[in-house]
Amino acid sequence: MNAYPALGLVDAIAAQLADPETMPRGPRTLSSDRQHLAYGPPGIALLHIELAANDLGPWHRAHDWLAAASRQPLTSGPDSHPFYGVPAFAHALTCAADHLPDSYQRALDVMDAQIAVDVGRRLDAAHRRIDAGRLPQLAEFDAIRGLTGYGAYLLRRNPSSSATRAVLEYCVRLTEPITHHGETLPGWWAETGPSGSPDDRFPGGHANTGMAHGIGGVLALLALAARNGSVTDGHHAALRTILTWLDRCKEQTDGAPVWPYWVTQAEMRSARLTPSAPRRPSWCYGTAGLARAQQLAALALGDTCRQIDAENALVAALTDPEQLKATTDNGLCHGFSGIAHAAARTAEDAHPSTAEKLHAAIPALLAAVIPPDTDPELTATVLIQDEKGGPGFLDGAAGIALALLASSTAAPPRSAWDACLLIA
Repeated sequence: MNAYPALGLVDAIAAQLADPETMPRGPRTLSSDRQHLAYGPPGIALLHIELAANDLGPWHRAHDWLAAASRQPLTSGPDSHPFYGVPAFAHALTCAADHLPDSYQRALDVMDAQIAVDVGRRLDAAHRRIDAGRLPQLAEFDAIRGLTGYGAYLLRRNPSSSATRAVLEYCVRLTEPITHHGETLPGWWAETGPSGSPDDRFPGGHANTGMAHGIGGVLALLALAARNGSVTDGHHAALRTILTWLDRCKEQTDGAPVWPYWVTQAEMRSARLTPSAPRRPSWCYGTAGLARAQQLAALALGDTCRQIDAENALVAALTDPEQLKATTDNGLCHGFSGIAHAAARTAEDAHPSTAEKLHAAIPALLAAVIPPDTDPELTATVLIQDEKGGPGFLDGAAGIALALLASSTAAPPRSAWDACLLIA
């Protein structure tokens, strides 16, 4: 597929989201979602920041969306998290400040100080929980609401800081087994269902594999930190612990490995996974995110065989009609654009034996988002006005445009907007 249709859609989305005051759909975006990276202005700002960083759009659009997010005080403390409030806004502001070195520094210094306080409070609570032998909530450690997400921000802002090191030390400790009611469980075992709430379908809880809410995100953070030179005691052992656990719970589908979204207590006790229908190979859950996390870990450990295995697992998922059929939307989180972006990021670091196969799979993913001869303007309108996706970053039009831009140009993002996804 020629990249032009995809780039045309990027331009159309950016134009329709040029101004927060005139966007086609937006009461919730500018009110209840104002501080939300996933759905609100901080995430939409990322699109305009990336375009401006590539000289493909004006900086004033990014400024306008950042201003829309910060018209009223931003939330910090217990009610904030990496995708909401001060940390979410700080991620977007950092992406801009990297290209505007004389801008935003005072604001970022203030927010970084607050984030360090909030991270310290969360770490204290997490270590007290571990000391007491209690199981974690997903929101304690996950990439969206928890310490892994904070770690992604800290690793980017100041990889050698004491706060960064403290988060990495916590992640290492999280991989240590925990004994609960006389049963030895992975340290990341949650007593709830995947929603974070008690669930009758998950008696005894579950171990979550995902990038968004599970151990996949922890693996990616530890791997990225190791590649960055930020290594703490037990760091490599923790990487191997997670990789060994993922090896144990993977399944084979037509000769290719796939990973369950989670493992239940019954499955853990029987050492047998319940057969499931083909699942989408998305970023949040599934092979796209997990393959990238395992590739990053293999690179950090110098394990070429594991690296190639992870890359081939992604190639198999991207060319499996059944897994692709299970993908039913275009969003960054669990849709075709996110899969394409994960494939592009994986291809950047891929072994020569797999890189070409990964690149070759991307055009079909782009075509799923915007088929040939599709009107970009009309498609942009449909995406922005979609009730489930809307204009935002994680499920909506802004995130789709960001993923299409990177995947179509075969160039990594200049603003590191995807650092919050832990795939780079």
